Amino acid sequence: MIKDNSKSKPQINMTTKGMFRKQVIISMNNTNKNNFIKESSAHITNMNRALKNLKINVMINFIQQDLNSIIIVTNKVTSTLELQMIENYVKNANHINTEEVETPRLPQSKFYLKIIGILYLQKNTNTPIISSMVKDIIKRNHIFNNIMLAFRPHIINIFPRSDIAIIWVDI
Repeated sequence: MIKDNSKSKPQINMTTKGMFRKQVIISMNNTNKNNFIKESSAHITNMNRALKNLKINVMINFIQQDLNSIIIVTNKVTSTLELQMIENYVKNANHINTEEVETPRLPQSKFYLKIIGILYLQKNTNTPIISSMVKDIIKRNHIFNNIMLAFRPHIINIFPRSDIAIIWVDI
């Protein structure tokens, strides 16, 4: 943990949280996510039927949503074959724009960063910072070499009239 009371450097906390390796994370836009979640019970039934027909022992327990993704929770850790099957099913589901669906993946880490003291508004504008800017800053910092982000950074304005942000980054 790095602490600095001056306003020139942000404070960074790295914290661990429990990792659940039976999750399949599929990042997608909100429209796709909402369309998929609306029919989640039918999707669970259809995916389980397809997995059973292929004599695969992995079964889908439930589907939940996160900020920028859906999370498919299974009874066992999935292999590459099961990930490909799940990806094909999701991309072929009704009302899903396949260009906005990323490749499914398993959780890769149990760490997240909480960055405090970053300016919420871009310099000399009234425009809030966006997750791609935070990603670029993280990529340019040598501390984060060989680290992949699990999700897009989540940016929170501390107070409505404040220009300081808190940023959560799952790594």
